[in-house]
Amino acid sequence: MQSLLVLGRQPALGLAEIESLYGADKIRPVGEQVAVIDVDPCLLAFDRLGGAVKFCKILTTLDTTNWGKIEKFLVQVSPQQSQQMPEGKMLLGLSVIGLEVSAQRIEATGLSLKKAIRKTGRPVRLVPNKSTELNTAQILHNKLTGPNGWELVFIRDGDKTIVAQTVKVQDIESYTRRDRERPKRDAKVGMLPPKLAQILINLAVGQLPEDKLESICEIPADQEIPLPLLEQTILDPFCGTGVVLQEAALMGYHVYGTDLEPRMIDYSRANLEWLNEKFRLAPVCSRLEVGDATTHQWQKPIDFVATETYLGRPFTSTPTGEILAQTVMDCNLIIKKFLRNIHGQIESGTRLCIAVPAWQIRRDQFKFLPLIDQIDDLGYNRMSFEHLGNEDLLYYREDQIVARQLLVISKK
Repeated sequence: MQSLLVLGRQPALGLAEIESLYGADKIRPVGEQVAVIDVDPCLLAFDRLGGAVKFCKILTTLDTTNWGKIEKFLVQVSPQQSQQMPEGKMLLGLSVIGLEVSAQRIEATGLSLKKAIRKTGRPVRLVPNKSTELNTAQILHNKLTGPNGWELVFIRDGDKTIVAQTVKVQDIESYTRRDRERPKRDAKVGMLPPKLAQILINLAVGQLPEDKLESICEIPADQEIPLPLLEQTILDPFCGTGVVLQEAALMGYHVYGTDLEPRMIDYSRANLEWLNEKFRLAPVCSRLEVGDATTHQWQKPIDFVATETYLGRPFTSTPTGEILAQTVMDCNLIIKKFLRNIHGQIESGTRLCIAVPAWQIRRDQFKFLPLIDQIDDLGYNRMSFEHLGNEDLLYYREDQIVARQLLVISKK
């Protein structure tokens, strides 16, 4: 059985994330925005993915990309399919990726399907298309992943069209709570998005142990899936307010955070306590310590390292060459000292995913840390990906000067 994921705003990060978790041989990118994964849908850990916005099951593949032929097929099969759903009003939505068709034409197709289904006596409500693809908020608001919901997604795959049904979308309300409702936040130390924290963790962890996920198949579809408790510890040496720690705890890992500032440790502790109360987590072991990442001695075990390091000065406009050079040198020195310090404290093969700064000096042109080319000399191997290049592991907005480069390495 196969799963299909629609990737987020920066699809390369989502692709790297699922390649890390499931292996390159199980992934087939479809265009820039979609990936097909040879993983049973009930074993796909969608809730832990930060870089995928939509999770679908594949229904069929059509030997055409002509929308007229696709519409004709839908009008023929939809009435019969609708009869297999529970009684009540059917909720219908259509999304298209990669096919040459307008939002207006998609909506017209939806109206044709609605008419064909209503002839069977079943009431239908169509979600109108403002664009060719329905967004997460529209899907959630219109309950298209509920028992009577049916969002069909059409993806161009060369000269064929994949037809899929949306099973789940990112829980944007939960992300908002985890980001904005935490009791302790500090804009001065940066605001790491929970989605990016998930990606950091997944890139650090590598391939998931399937034996921890098999029990998901035994849970009825209308029940929440309990997070498996993974007997492994994730260290964040620059933990700040604890965003990486909270996301790791939600995944079922034990968490270990250190930070140079005592105030940040207090903030992380308060946020983890809030998280435990809010989400009623399975018991995880958490350790928090004040410590300078360039000199601190961590306690074992450390199974993985996921962190956003020192990003340097924030810039709202392109800095002068002199200021940028000094900032690059300061960040490079701190992060290099950290990598040297932790090297002797972790086992060979331990994976790290660290977000380091990169500076957008012109549109889509970046200045990187010198240490990126010195990873081998520092005693680490840089992980490579089959479906993308390491240069693609950048998290940024178009108007942002300071970007985050995701560095995935392992100790030699």
